[in-house]
Amino acid sequence: MLNFLSRSVKKSSAQKTERDINTYLPIVEQIHVEFDKLGGLSNDALREKTHEFRARIVEYLAQIDLDIEQVKNDAVEQEDLAQKEELFKELDELKLERDKQLELALKDLLPEAFAVVKETARRFTEHETLETKATQFDRDLAARQGKTYIQIEGDKAIWKNSWVAAGGEVTWNMVHYDVQLIGGMVLHDGKIAEMATGEGKTLVATLPAYLNGLAQQGVHVITVNDYLARRDSEWVGPIMEFLFLTIDCIDKYRPHSDERKRAYDCDITYGTNNEFGFDYLRDNMVRSLDERVQRKHHYGMVDEVDSVLIDDARTPLIISGPVTTGTEDQEYLELKPLVERLLAAQRQLSTKFLTEARKLIAENNTGYQDGEGGLALLRAYRSLPKNRPLIKFLSEEGVKVILQKAENHYMQEQSKHMHIADEPLYFVIDEKNRNVELTEAGAEYLAKGNEDAQFFILPDITSEMVEIDGNTEQTKQEKELAKMKLSQDFSVKSKRLHAINQLLKAYTLFERDEEYVVIEGQVKIVDEQTGRMMEGRRYSDGLHQALEAKENVKVGEITQTYATVTLQNYFRMFHKLCGMTGTAETEASEFWQIYKLDVVVIPTNRKVVRDDKEDLVFKTAKEKFNGVIEEIENLSKAGRPVLVGTTSVDISEKLSRMLKLRGIDHNVLNAKQHQREAEIVAEAGKSGKVTIATNMAGRGTDIQDQRRGQRRRAVWPLSARSATNPGGWTASCAAVPDARATRVLPSFTYRWKTTSCASSNPSASPV
Repeated sequence: MLNFLSRSVKKSSAQKTERDINTYLPIVEQIHVEFDKLGGLSNDALREKTHEFRARIVEYLAQIDLDIEQVKNDAVEQEDLAQKEELFKELDELKLERDKQLELALKDLLPEAFAVVKETARRFTEHETLETKATQFDRDLAARQGKTYIQIEGDKAIWKNSWVAAGGEVTWNMVHYDVQLIGGMVLHDGKIAEMATGEGKTLVATLPAYLNGLAQQGVHVITVNDYLARRDSEWVGPIMEFLFLTIDCIDKYRPHSDERKRAYDCDITYGTNNEFGFDYLRDNMVRSLDERVQRKHHYGMVDEVDSVLIDDARTPLIISGPVTTGTEDQEYLELKPLVERLLAAQRQLSTKFLTEARKLIAENNTGYQDGEGGLALLRAYRSLPKNRPLIKFLSEEGVKVILQKAENHYMQEQSKHMHIADEPLYFVIDEKNRNVELTEAGAEYLAKGNEDAQFFILPDITSEMVEIDGNTEQTKQEKELAKMKLSQDFSVKSKRLHAINQLLKAYTLFERDEEYVVIEGQVKIVDEQTGRMMEGRRYSDGLHQALEAKENVKVGEITQTYATVTLQNYFRMFHKLCGMTGTAETEASEFWQIYKLDVVVIPTNRKVVRDDKEDLVFKTAKEKFNGVIEEIENLSKAGRPVLVGTTSVDISEKLSRMLKLRGIDHNVLNAKQHQREAEIVAEAGKSGKVTIATNMAGRGTDIQDQRRGQRRRAVWPLSARSATNPGGWTASCAAVPDARATRVLPSFTYRWKTTSCASSNPSASPV
């Protein structure tokens, strides 16, 4: 039955792909016809096509632009507020109608515009230099620092086909294949293009970027990290500038600087998802509209769209600032010894309950009442879920089921009876919701030796206020003083308990070298998805101060939230949104439900010949790591470049130590060495070179296989999206997942997967 359903789903998917592709094939033929016409044009005539296209767009929109200007003037001059409001509503409707008409104009231009970009790419590929008449645009461009690929000689402009991108020199040698033309049309239509790794998504983006850039309303190309944003903008920049389009990258400039504003005013603007979002928040905090850097959210093109719009969709971007008063930063240092004592006491409790659970479950006593194994196991889990002996015990067959049944029993009726399970604990950890709650027993333990037994217990302010009002022996003034004292006591204790809870979170839910790293006396957040350090970012609500106190570094100021937005809400503001990735089909329903984005699977230019190896499964972590090291050693000795993907800084450093013991030369790329990324990636393709990296370099980073001088894309066979990732590269890739993710497997708990692409897929244009 399952096989039948699987075949049905695959058949349905294949039919949709065929229907989607068939709708674009006639347009591909039109592009070929237009492309053939351009071969006889001079370089100047080819460039002038951009001015011709823009003139046609202006002519097409002339009437509605006139209507918009008229209604706008009427709204400004109108003094009656009700009529003014109606006019502005009409203006908004006209602007929406203009967007629709613009799409019709661009649809008519698409075959010619795509052909112009392809012809430009061909000329840059076949000629080391292109000579054109020097325009003022060219002279201004040549005068800018770093634009060495254009030189002005008298009235001529000389364009070179080699330039610097991401710190290294590249020579343009790509011409669009038919599947890349289809990918460009999918992106222009506001859909998601799923293209296999190595199929040239960066090249595909040039087509819709040019076409939509003709409208001069802004094209935002969003990438997952600043390295890719800078690289891609520098990589395709000369092609766009040859065609009179302006292009820049916001990540090169300081927030709200004049340079960043100019970058947003370009026809095509590259940047990271977070920087686009934070600039939007900053624009909503300015005092004058002239201080804003962003303009209309017109057309957004998201690279690695599943990572940005699904994985990070609910991630809030927060701008915070210091709290004006208070000395809470010192309170974290003062409370730290108390929390460490409480944590030690809780660890003893957890060990006690775990020992009890082992004994009772071995006797087949798995009930949920006092003295039974299920309850003891639940208490051990809610006290310290990351306790290594507990994790190992839960990996044994049937134990996790006992825990789940016990948890479900106490969570009935909205966790009505959960307090019974939590009663002996000093604090309770909710790992799923990333929350820690101090119990009454914990508050009493903390108050030991303190004159005030209620030092860590919040007063019931409502009942005590009523009691003060009902006291007939006090005067009105005495009652007001009593109420003021009660309010002050409540405020002080609430801040104290908040600091306790944040310290408990820091010690129990946040692991060093996983969620954060400590560098040069500073706690720096590590992005969960990319593995990169988030420079200048701090956890809000005192959590960052708690981590600083935990790590014995200088505690910074307490911050408060000024502005926040989720990536999902930000990207839904775009008039037209599209994206590309190698793994989107599995999230197709989510893309449609949340963003109304259809997923189109683009076939590869040539048949995929990637060879996926079977998973290797190990009983223990030691066996797994030894197996990985042996495989790396064998591949390295054979002269093959090896990429090892890990999920945390800690695992990458552990592997590095093991390789050093074997005397294997290697590079480590993680949040601590992020500044060497370009250098490490440049060496990763050398014969026998071993590179260990967190997933920070896993998306879109090009690795040159220097054995054959061809580009191949590094992939992560066991990353969060590995199950559907169709890509590969020429070297073997050994992915080492975080052991926590696989401990729940029955009997066998650790695994690792390799991918070998000895016969690579040369389907994309070589770089």
